Amino acid sequence: MVEYKDTLLMPKTDFPMRGNLPANEPKVQEKWDEMDINALVNKRTEGRPHFVLHDGPPYANGDIHIGHALNKVIKDMINRHRSMTGYHVPYVPGWDTHGLPIEQALTNKGVNRKEMTVAEFRKLCEEYAYEQIENQKGQFRRLGVRGDWENPYITLKPEFEARQIEVFGKMAEKGYIYKGLKPVYWSPSSESALAEAEIEYKDVESYSIYVAFGLKDAKGVVPEDAKFIIWTTTPWTIPANLGISVNPEFKYAVVAANNDKYIVAKDLVEKVATELGWESYEIVQEVEGANLDRLVAEHPIYKRDSLVMLGDHVTTEAGTGCVHTAPGHGDDDYQVGKRYDLPVLSPVDNRGCYTDEAPGFEGLFYEKANPVMVEKLQELGALLKVSKFVHSYPHDWRTKKPVIYRATPQWFASVEMFREELLQAVRDTEFTPAWGETRLYNMIRDRGDWVISRQRAWGVPIPIFYAENEEPIITPETIEHVSKLFREHGSNIWFQKEAKELLPEGFTHPGSPNGKFTKENDIMDVWFDSGSTHQGVLVERGMKYPADLYLEGSDQHRGWFNSSLITSVAINGYAPYKGLLTHGFVLDGDGRKMSKSLGNVIIPQKVMDQYGADILRLWVASVDYTGDVRISMDMLKQISEVYRKIRNTLRFLHGNVSDFNPETDRVAYEDLREMDQYMYMRLQDVLKQVRAAYDRYEFANVYHVVNNFVAVELSAFYLDIAKDVVYIEGTDNAARRAMQTVMYDTLLTLLKVLTPIIPHTTDELWSYLNAEEASVQLTDFPEVDERSNFPQLREKWTKVITLRDEVLKALEQARNAKVIGKSLEANVLIYADSNVVDIINDEAVNFAQINIVSQLQVVGSKESAPENALVLEKTSIVIEKANGEKCERCWSYSDTVGQHENHSTLCARCADVVEKYYV
Repeated sequence: MVEYKDTLLMPKTDFPMRGNLPANEPKVQEKWDEMDINALVNKRTEGRPHFVLHDGPPYANGDIHIGHALNKVIKDMINRHRSMTGYHVPYVPGWDTHGLPIEQALTNKGVNRKEMTVAEFRKLCEEYAYEQIENQKGQFRRLGVRGDWENPYITLKPEFEARQIEVFGKMAEKGYIYKGLKPVYWSPSSESALAEAEIEYKDVESYSIYVAFGLKDAKGVVPEDAKFIIWTTTPWTIPANLGISVNPEFKYAVVAANNDKYIVAKDLVEKVATELGWESYEIVQEVEGANLDRLVAEHPIYKRDSLVMLGDHVTTEAGTGCVHTAPGHGDDDYQVGKRYDLPVLSPVDNRGCYTDEAPGFEGLFYEKANPVMVEKLQELGALLKVSKFVHSYPHDWRTKKPVIYRATPQWFASVEMFREELLQAVRDTEFTPAWGETRLYNMIRDRGDWVISRQRAWGVPIPIFYAENEEPIITPETIEHVSKLFREHGSNIWFQKEAKELLPEGFTHPGSPNGKFTKENDIMDVWFDSGSTHQGVLVERGMKYPADLYLEGSDQHRGWFNSSLITSVAINGYAPYKGLLTHGFVLDGDGRKMSKSLGNVIIPQKVMDQYGADILRLWVASVDYTGDVRISMDMLKQISEVYRKIRNTLRFLHGNVSDFNPETDRVAYEDLREMDQYMYMRLQDVLKQVRAAYDRYEFANVYHVVNNFVAVELSAFYLDIAKDVVYIEGTDNAARRAMQTVMYDTLLTLLKVLTPIIPHTTDELWSYLNAEEASVQLTDFPEVDERSNFPQLREKWTKVITLRDEVLKALEQARNAKVIGKSLEANVLIYADSNVVDIINDEAVNFAQINIVSQLQVVGSKESAPENALVLEKTSIVIEKANGEKCERCWSYSDTVGQHENHSTLCARCADVVEKYYV
């Protein structure tokens, strides 16, 4: 006897419902490693146009954080998409390995740098960097990021250092490298100069002082007994004062107050009077700022000359209009002092302590000098007011300690000499999001020359020699020789050999009549390392140059994007990238910055241990990364629910095509039923939207389009209706094969377009498909198929679905009223006007089937509907219990149940199927 339940063609699939991603993803990755998936993908795409996303190097220190995960997954999604849409996409991940954090990490581990040579210490730094690289590499690979992990670029490798030396040499040859004594950001805690990109700002409390400078030579312009009032928030720089700057365009006032005469900008007299508590005052003279030029004031402590100078940098926004000028401790001060031939005095050493150039304060740390300086000025009667205020102040981004402006001899890369070329290169770049252009443009427009020397040990040496007369030697010959030495031996050779041994054999120089040479001890700023990657990676490996895309966090407008632009434009005249894409920072679920103290840090490895990498990747795809994004475990839980829906939909599709052979069972588009054609059309709509969104790097659009398609149009519409066909009809029934054709195409399309986002899952399911390709990664996205009847289908089925929604509302109300249970228990009576009736009665639509009801009929006009009808926009509907008996096999109600002599519990349709296929 036939068991009717065994005659149903239920879904068959070994693809598990539960992903168990934390356990299964590593197995998928093992399979990728065994087949060397990256090599297979690159081999498959050989000969295609190249697309190069150049990896900005993370720093090799510590575990990766959630920002790293966001960054690397976005890159991976772009690369995977491009390799499946017509491009050859070689991706070389890399690491930044020089710099202070590694030196500090070794010191924290107990390494005593003073007990070893520089070369020995550098060797320990290298070993530590490689340990960190291996740690981070494992974590990036666990995210599912595909790339040339066996051969990454590493900035400490000899071939990279050799290219970096060449970049330096080409810039020097063009005159862009120079040595200067000028104020730079100096970190006493690091004992090194810093670039702007290494500065961060924090609020600190500072002193605010008003100080009187008496006159030594008034030149008859103002009274001899008048005093200039300066205002400063850095009392510790007073010993370095060599002048007072005034604006030539301003009018200045000599003000009688408190039995003295003071000089301040006229527009600020009232404000200064309030600040200094003058109960009464009188302006006794007005004088043009230009006429104060070269008056001589007297330093209040040392009684030396303090020259009055003209400077456009003086404003009336704060202070007195008379600016304390210390050329060794400020850029504006330096520039104005240079015009007046003032010396560059900076009486502070590498550790931030006063030298003997500040008599009376030798050895005192600059920060501790502030109250001492206030006390001294008060004692001398020069202090007019002291207070404290909180403001934003620059700090060393590594040590988190304050920095100072300090003039020291440093090597600089000019920006000023080719600034217009740099700005044009910015204009020539495509930015995502578009506001990035203004940000980078303004930074390049406003930045000063780049201080590239650092007083550290762990980095690429500045390849400069000095003759006996101290003349710097940078020639194409010496640069080429050093580059070759570094390529062969690594840069440690610079610290292992004497200068003479590092120069080309037989090298002579007129500045060294005795043949003696010395070498530069400073190293290059690490931003010069990473800023040279376009040569050390793209050119070194014969890749496309400029790269199609650089992609990092928005902070890199002042970091890697900036330094890379300067070096590339300097040596080539154009940017190293065609496009720049930036993402925001990752905040917690409440929009707060993550910090250990708040306990709100989300660690990628923990997320992967709990949910899996594909959940984390799906989160990345779901957010608008162009601004700051939020993450929390609750959000990830919600994402995992979306994932579950997608996975189960893929599983359902796969289970229902288990007996479908696309080679023999496919139904031609023309022979599909209208509903199947409509769903095929919607699949093409989705594919079109998704491809366009990927092209624009709009992954959140991909996520939302796919998620909506899966949840609404597949699960709640097509696949729900499909059960009545693919389960019930005979194996090779035309309607069943038509639906399987659409299901199969939908499955393959979804697997492919989801591969950039959840590759572990799509490859897992691909392994159950008997496909020719070993991995879905070795396939291309399908092309969008446009059919001539799509416009008519869209118009008609939009109306059909609108009407279906009305029936569903009526069914829901009937369920709530206990009139029916399941929708198959319903007989739907529709009251509608003629324009609606045609759609409902259209045989091509099969309106009863798409509503999953046993009976449905139009019984009159909308006006004739009874009082108990549910009145809707286009119809009025009454739901009754279905007529006839329930079929044991398909569960629909029919008057034909019981009519077949051999199958009395089946409806006519089911009886025919059983007779044909199972008896």
